[in-house]
Amino acid sequence: MLIAALAIMATGCIFRIDIQQGNLLEESAVDQVEIGMTRSQVRFLLGTPMVADSFHQNRWDYTYYFQEGKSKEIEQRWLIVYFAEDQVERIEKDMPISPST
Repeated sequence: MLIAALAIMATGCIFRIDIQQGNLLEESAVDQVEIGMTRSQVRFLLGTPMVADSFHQNRWDYTYYFQEGKSKEIEQRWLIVYFAEDQVERIEKDMPISPST
């Protein structure tokens, strides 16, 4: 009985750390990105992209994932910047998480 009580108490005391991965972008910085900006201007505003695929050189993916401790809720964000001739062609914001296509 004592062992069962200790096992129950031990499972309730497990600490789980927050898991945070990717680029946490400020909304004000994202709003400043405009069509026609260069890659260096985008990198200055948003930082280095999380995914810069060598097979899709005209696409930068900024991903963010956060799960707080024992919470089952997951916060996910995805920003995709497309380039044509080294200038921003289009921006997709809060896209569903999926690999590069």
